[in-house]
Amino acid sequence: MKPLTRQQIVDVIEGRGHAPRVPMLYSTWMNAAPFGGDVARYQNWISSKVCDVNFCCLGMPGLFEGPADDPEYRWAFGDKKEKPNLGLDSQIVLDSWEEAEEFYATFPDGEYPGLVPAIQENGRYILVNWWYTFFERHWSLRGMENALFDFFDYPEEVHRLYSRLTEYYLRLMERARDEIGADGFFISDDLGSQKAPLVSPYIFQEFLKPYYIRLVEGAHKLGVHIWLHTCGNVTPFMEDFIEIGFDVIHPIQKRAMDAEQIAKEYGNRICILAGFDVQRVIPYGTEEDVRSEVRWLIDTFRRDEGRFLLTMGNGATEDWKVNCLDALYDVYTSMDPKNSVVFLVLSIIFNITEAFFLFFNRNKDGGMPPRKQEPVYHDPVYEQPQEEPWNHSGPDYL
Repeated sequence: MKPLTRQQIVDVIEGRGHAPRVPMLYSTWMNAAPFGGDVARYQNWISSKVCDVNFCCLGMPGLFEGPADDPEYRWAFGDKKEKPNLGLDSQIVLDSWEEAEEFYATFPDGEYPGLVPAIQENGRYILVNWWYTFFERHWSLRGMENALFDFFDYPEEVHRLYSRLTEYYLRLMERARDEIGADGFFISDDLGSQKAPLVSPYIFQEFLKPYYIRLVEGAHKLGVHIWLHTCGNVTPFMEDFIEIGFDVIHPIQKRAMDAEQIAKEYGNRICILAGFDVQRVIPYGTEEDVRSEVRWLIDTFRRDEGRFLLTMGNGATEDWKVNCLDALYDVYTSMDPKNSVVFLVLSIIFNITEAFFLFFNRNKDGGMPPRKQEPVYHDPVYEQPQEEPWNHSGPDYL
C-alpha cells in the first residue's frame, strides 16, 4: 500500500473529494510503549506501516531545561527548577504575576537554530507539530489551579501572555513554511474533560477565541492549514472552531462526544481527524473488535467530498496490544488498489443482497433492524455510567 500524495491530502482537508482510501495517520501517535519500551522492535514494526503525512515536531523550549546547545531556551527563568513528586499540572514556573517582567525578559523567541528539523522530502503532506498552545501553555506555566483563577483575578495578564504566545507561534509557522515547506501545523489545547468542557463559553470567547483567530489567520496567509487536537467533550465549541477557521479537528473523543451527531452536524464543514478508541478497544478489545471499530468510524465520518482522516485518539501506552495495532491496518488491505476490482464486485453484491437479508431476518413485531450499529465493548476495569448531556448555558462558571 502506497502513501497518499500531498495533493490528495489537501483535497480531502479542503472538501474537494475523498482519496482512493481513507487517509491514515496512526503512526503520528505511536511510540515504543506497547513494545515494552523496546525502541528497536518498535522501529522495525512501524517501518512497515504506511503514514499518509510527513510528520515532524518543532524544537520547542523545555519547561525547566533547555537543549544542550542553548540551555536558556526554556520557559523557566532564573533558578526555577522542577519540583519532585508533583504532577504535571502542579508544576509552577510563574509563581506570581509579580514575576512577569522577569519572565518576559527571557521569553523564548522564534530564532532558535534548532527549531525546525531537517526532513526528507517524499511527496507527502508535511505536517509540523507543537503541543501546548494557549490554555495548555498557560497552565503549564502557572499550574492548573492558578490558571483557572487567572481568568477572573488577572485577566489582563492572561491577555498579555496569550498575545505574546501568538507572536511567537506566528514566527514558528513562518520559519517552518519557509525552511521545509510545511503544509499544515498540528497544535494542541485540551479543553474538555470526559464529560464537559474545562472552561465556560464565556472564558472561551473572551480569552481563547481571539488568539485562535489570529493564529489561524496567520497560518492561512502563509497558505498552510491549522489542525487542532483538543481532548474531551468540546461539543459546545464546535461552531466556534468552524467560525475561527480551523481546518482539521481531532479526535472527537469516544465516550466523551457523540460521533454520529458531530458527523451529521459538522462533517461537511470541517475536516475531522477521527481518533480511534484508545481507552477500551485497543487495550481490551480483540482484533475483530478493532476491525469493526475502523469500519464503524469510516461509515460514520466518511463523506463524498472528503473531510475525514483517521488516526489514534491519543498517544500510545503500555496497555495497547500489538496484535490490535496490526488489525488497524487490515481494513485498508481490502481497500488497496490492487484489490479494488474484487472489492468493487463484492460491495455491489453486498448492496444488492443486504436488503433481502435484512428483510428475512427482521423482527416481525419490531420492524427492520438498523443497517449500522456502533460497536459496544465491555471491559472489567473501565466502565462509566451514562449521564445527561451537560447544560452549558450561562457564562458564570468554570
